[in-house]
This record gives sequence, structure tokens and C-alpha cells, in this order.
Amino acid sequence: MAKILIVDDEEMMLMLAERILSRKYEVVTATNGFEAIDLYESEHPDLILSDLMMPEMSGYELHRILQERSAETLPIIFMSADEGEENEIRGFELGAADYIHKPVRPDVLLKRVGNIIDNLDKIRGLEVAAETDSLTKMLNKAASQKKIGEAVKISAGALLMIDLDSFKLINDIYGHAAGDKILIKFSELIKSIIREKDLAGRMGGDEFVAFLEHVDDEKILKNRAAWLNAEILNYAKKLLGESMNIPLGASLGAVFVPDEGRDFQSLYKKADKALYDVKQHGKHGISIYGMHKHAEKSPVEGISQMRLILSERNVESGAYFVEFETFKKIYQLLARMVENYKKGLVLMQFTLGAENFAEEFKEILIHALRKSDCVTQNGKKFLVILMEATEIESEKVRNRIFSQLKDDLAEKISFEREKIE
Repeated sequence: MAKILIVDDEEMMLMLAERILSRKYEVVTATNGFEAIDLYESEHPDLILSDLMMPEMSGYELHRILQERSAETLPIIFMSADEGEENEIRGFELGAADYIHKPVRPDVLLKRVGNIIDNLDKIRGLEVAAETDSLTKMLNKAASQKKIGEAVKISAGALLMIDLDSFKLINDIYGHAAGDKILIKFSELIKSIIREKDLAGRMGGDEFVAFLEHVDDEKILKNRAAWLNAEILNYAKKLLGESMNIPLGASLGAVFVPDEGRDFQSLYKKADKALYDVKQHGKHGISIYGMHKHAEKSPVEGISQMRLILSERNVESGAYFVEFETFKKIYQLLARMVENYKKGLVLMQFTLGAENFAEEFKEILIHALRKSDCVTQNGKKFLVILMEATEIESEKVRNRIFSQLKDDLAEKISFEREKIE
């Protein structure tokens, strides 16, 4: 329910306006501008309905003082018995939402107030949508930077960077639908370790940020980090099965405010350094900038876990297709090792006369080769590394590829090969 502050030095008018508006809204009243200022700061009304001409402080002056103290545009309706247009014009010039002439008709007052409250709700709804991450319903990156940036300028506490360890493996092995569920649950867990007045948001991907006001106890942060790690792993096993052996967990980097400053970007960089410190010491814990301490962490993953991280996911039939820069690295490594191969390597190059059938040729090429062969594309050129192959065997491969092409396409492709020995 919207809250309205009514300000009027005339007792009868104050009672009448309160009786009319209390049918639909929560109402608080003040008999002068000084009372109104105190009530505004304690009650935080959505709208102010103020008499224009009051002793000691006019409605104009009240509006000016309150607007200076508010970070947002302050919706106010002026009321006046003056029939002239000068005060009405001045009121709108100063930013009034509406102007009502006394004596006030109940239906007119309800209608005018209702219109402004409806518009406020729409504006706030749009603002919330613009500030919210669509998946997790947390603050998005821009809103996190803005709101937390404002908070660290005036409040003490702990700024946290939170990273979900090994999350990419969830997407690679179990798919993005499962990954989204993990992210949603993780965001819920983050919300559960902070209070209502604290702030938290998603910076993108599996990275989150939070500001815990008036928290400066390292032990509290360690306990929350440990709980976060245990809960996200438990949830993942329930969702994906007990056989799920991905080293899922959370790494946190923390910085205390104002000990390390009040500028958000500077604090964020320091929290990032602390997060890197955790990553370098086995993940799944917390490090506080400037303290060089870590929460107890799980043992560093063994070689079987590392093999899981390194391994290719969802292996399909056909050649291994990689980006050109990766292909270069593979070629350079294999060229070093070639003297140890019995047959050596063959580098093949297919140059297309045009790029409009590149995708079609790519599919033919991949499926005509073995899993141990490697393919890349660089513009109109496709390069292939044949493992353990002779020139005669490479000719058979070349013929197999061209046999799957339409004659008009085969004529548009030039072919070269070179034995690497």
C-alpha cells in the first residue's frame, strides 16, 4: 500500500484530506514543514500532499529542502486556496507532480493522487526491470556497480567478489539448462548469507558481487564461505546425481570498507586480487585483501580431476575442428614430435574458390576424417593434419573427400599437401 504524507496547518483541511485518502492509502500527517521533514525521513512516503501557504515554511521551501535530501525525484502535490495562476505555474516549474485548488473535492483528490501513484508504480517497475538480471533476479552488473558504489561511499562493511568454481564443466557435461539451475540456486544461496539491507548482484557469467554492511569479522566471512561451498555442492549432487564429481564450489575475495578506501572500482580490484589468491591456493575458500589468509579449502584436485577438466566434452565422430590459432599450436607441437612417429604427419590444404559453400565443405571434411585428425579454417582455406599417414594414404583421404562433393563444387577447390618429416 502506498504511503502519503499530508502537510497542512489548517486542522479541518488536514482531517478532510486524511479521511478521503485513508480509504485507499496509508496516511501520515504533519501540521508544518518542520514536522513534515522529520516524518519524511522516518516514514519515507511515496507521495507528499502539501498546502502551499503555511507559516514559517511554505510548501515551496519544504519541497526544496526535501528534494536536496533525496537522491530521487520527489513527487509532491501542492494545494492552495489561491485562484490565481501564478502560484500554479511556479509550482509546476519547480517540479510539482500536480496542483489542486481548495476547497478539495473528494473524487478529484482521489483521482489526482491515484494517477500519480499509478505512474510511480509503472516507473518503479521499469526501473526494477532495468536493474535486474533476468536469470537470477539479482541486481545486474550496471545496477550492482551503481548501488554498491553508493553504499561503500557512506557505509562500512565487507565487499565480496564471489566466483563459482568449475562452473563451465557443468555446462559442458550436463548442458546449459542444468547450468542455469545451478546459477539460480547459487544466487539464492548468496541472498541467504546476506541481510535484507545488504546488496548483491550478478556481474556476468558465474561471477557475483555483494556488500555486507557493518561486517568486519573475518570469522563471519569464513563461516559463510564454508556454508556456501557445502550447500552448492549438495544441491548439484541432488540435481545431477551423486556420481557428479565436478569440483564445484565457490571462491570469495573480500575487502574491508573503509579500511581499503571508498571508491568502488578500487575496492573491486582489491577484492579481485584476493579472489585470485584463493584461486592460486586450491579454490573453494575466501581470502581477505591485505591479510593473506585463506579459509580452509578442499585439497587441490588430483590428477583424475585435472584430466576431467582438460578432457574434451561430448566427443563427436569425425575430425577435431579447432580455431586457427589453436591449430597453429597443435601443428607446432606435433612438428616437434614428428621424428618419433613411424609414418610422420601430412599437412593438407584445401582452398575454396568462394566462401559461400564453406559450411557445407567443412561438414564433409570433418566427417570424412578420423577422430585423430585435426581441421581448421582460415578464410577460404581449410587445413588438415593427418596423424600417422603416408602420402599414399593422404591421397586416398583426398579422393574420399572429393568423391562426396558435387562436380561443380569440386572444380572450385584447389588442393595441396606436404609431408612433414
